[in-house]
Amino acid sequence: MDKEVFEHSLNINRRHFFKKAAMGMGGVALGSLMVPDLFTGSNEAAIQPTLGLKHFASKAKRIIMLTQNGAPSQLESFDYKPKLRDMFGQELPDSVRGEQRLTGMTANQNSYPLVGSKFDFKQHGDSGMYVSDLFPNIAKITDDICMIKSMHTDAINHDPALTFLQTGSQVGSRPSMGSWLSYGLGSENKNLPAFTVLLSKGKGNGQGVYSKLWGNGFLDSIHQGVQLSASEDPILYLKNPNGMDADSRRKMLNHLGSLNEIGYQEFGDPEIQAKIKQYEMAYRMQTAVPEITDVSKEPDHIKKMYGSDSMIPGTYAANCLLARKLSESGVRFVQLYHQGWDQHSNLVDHMKMQAKDVDQASAALITDLKQRGLLDETLVIWGGEFGRTNYCQGKLTNDNYGRDHHPRCYSLFMAGGGVKAGTSYGKTDELGYNIVENPVHIHDLQATIMHLMGLDHEKLTYKHLGRRFRLTDVHGHVVKDIIA
Repeated sequence: MDKEVFEHSLNINRRHFFKKAAMGMGGVALGSLMVPDLFTGSNEAAIQPTLGLKHFASKAKRIIMLTQNGAPSQLESFDYKPKLRDMFGQELPDSVRGEQRLTGMTANQNSYPLVGSKFDFKQHGDSGMYVSDLFPNIAKITDDICMIKSMHTDAINHDPALTFLQTGSQVGSRPSMGSWLSYGLGSENKNLPAFTVLLSKGKGNGQGVYSKLWGNGFLDSIHQGVQLSASEDPILYLKNPNGMDADSRRKMLNHLGSLNEIGYQEFGDPEIQAKIKQYEMAYRMQTAVPEITDVSKEPDHIKKMYGSDSMIPGTYAANCLLARKLSESGVRFVQLYHQGWDQHSNLVDHMKMQAKDVDQASAALITDLKQRGLLDETLVIWGGEFGRTNYCQGKLTNDNYGRDHHPRCYSLFMAGGGVKAGTSYGKTDELGYNIVENPVHIHDLQATIMHLMGLDHEKLTYKHLGRRFRLTDVHGHVVKDIIA
């Protein structure tokens, strides 16, 4: 076969060859940018535990989730119900309650007297959003937030409800939302984990938080949330022990990496590679973490914005400021838990303390991100695991009262990251007991969060025990009406 016949049979000539080759090199370059370790020649790329690819263009790059553990009452914060005041002490109508199950704390009450909020509500901003007087600083940023008043969940007690919010399941051992995002997107900063956790305690009645809430479940352990403490060492055991310098640590890690690589070649266990990644991450974090967690160098006007508590490690204000620094440095998901919202009694007094703990710093975080040009790409989420009943738990008095758990409806707000600012979504009935417009289930919230991050919640899956799992299980719909 002569040369011309051969080229014709391949439908190619030199010009076509070089054209196609150039396109191929472009694809190689693009691939190396999207997955940096793709062409390193190491086994790490072959078993990459981070997908690192989005399903579509994202609205947000990072998330800061301000979880108010214990369930703040929506009726004292953002869901204004004046008729409850008019019906003070009257019995909750059976037609409103329906067949809803109650907790063991109120199931045997002889009556369920309605009680309105002791706090006044006012409209704020161009949006005219109602906010309780307990939250004067959040009231100032209503035009920056999207308030969802129709959240509902399946669980009625704290542990399963909080676990459901964070993992999509009421039982433990499932990957948390931050772990799923770490698995799907990875971190923007190789010197920091993709998922970090901060804890603070308020002055009210607290509920416990547990490591299962930021666990990696069946995903590789590299995706587990890294908890930062309020101690002198933000991450325990990160510093080198006495007698070991950086060079010695580097040599030790090199030898350990070689041994682990031998183990991987022999057994093929991907968790070995995950360990190598964790050791290397810890080594890089030795330099990055002390600088980022040092808030003392923040300008005075920033310290004043977050409040005096922002200089006290472990407080909500300090953690909000630290969350901004972590997010600004490329941490994909910053999870903050603030305990103390479980007001079954003395709600009036305890809500005052809790609101004072979080109001200024929550608003400051959103304002701070906005003035830095980071709010558009950072999704801030504020809310608890469920709501509170419109009737009193225990004895009703004019001065104080308590509210039981209420999974049927509650309020949660988001800001930045592609949500519609200055809007309210969903509606509850005039007694604040049932949703009458645009319900948003926990799985819907999770699906929407994933969508804003550029991920299809139905496609981000992981095969485990013969089944493909996802954060939203087999449920969830993206709430498109709240997306800008």
